[in-house]
This record gives sequence, C-alpha cells and structure tokens, in this order.
Amino acid sequence: MKTVAEVIRSKAHAYVYSVDSEDSLLDGLRILAEKGIGALVVLSGGRLVGIVSERDYVRKVALAERSLLNTKISEIMTREVISVGPRDSVQHCMELMTERRLRHLPVLAEGELIGLLSIGDLVKETIAEQADLIRQLEQYIRGEIP
Repeated sequence: MKTVAEVIRSKAHAYVYSVDSEDSLLDGLRILAEKGIGALVVLSGGRLVGIVSERDYVRKVALAERSLLNTKISEIMTREVISVGPRDSVQHCMELMTERRLRHLPVLAEGELIGLLSIGDLVKETIAEQADLIRQLEQYIRGEIP
C-alpha cells in the first residue's frame, strides 16, 4: 500500500491552489473555475486555516442567496480541517474520506502544507494497485513467478 507522499510525488499536477482568508468568495470561485478544481486551501499568514469547496459555496451561499460580492472566504470556509501526513496510507485516507464524507484532504508535514489529495487521486491509486495485484496473481497462476 502506497503512502500519501508517494501519491503526491506521482501526481501530474501537484500544485496546491490557495486563497487568503480575507479574499472575496468571487475571487475564490474564479480560481476554482479557471483551474477546474473542486477546492482551495485557505491560508492566513501562510498557515492553513481552512478549506473552501464548491460544496461550501452551494450550501452556504447559493442556497442562502448571499451576495457573491460581499462575502469573504473566511465567512464560508470549513474551519475544522481534517488533514493527513506524508506517511499515512492510501487506505487510511480512503477510510477517513468515507467516514467523514470528505472530497479533499490537505497533507501537512510538521505543520507545513505540502499537498492536497482529492478522492479522485485516491481512487486512481487504488485502481492501479488492484490492477497490479491482478497482474501478479495471473503471472503466479501461469507459473511465471518462481
């Protein structure tokens, strides 16, 4: 089972997009749309203070009919961010995301943000691991592995 650090290294686009907690929601939504991503980490003074996602927008702004122009990221972001470390396993991350109904997990090493995992990243890695295991078992059955 791969670790979070290995998944981050293998990602084609490992850049983590972020916004400042005082940025406008409209600025955050523009980044989400331009980059084709579902969440942004929220920083204040370079430190992780929250995460804001499409889900936050829909639940806390669109349905409440709040103004895009006057709403700050800090007003709708998720403050209680659940994160993982580089040594955590993919399986642990999948379990955490399933139990907590999360789509994104910030990765912290010694309190510093080093990456962001999406559920898609973990599903892709799980499928690749299963395909490799199937290939190995087929080789074993055929007697190709001593």
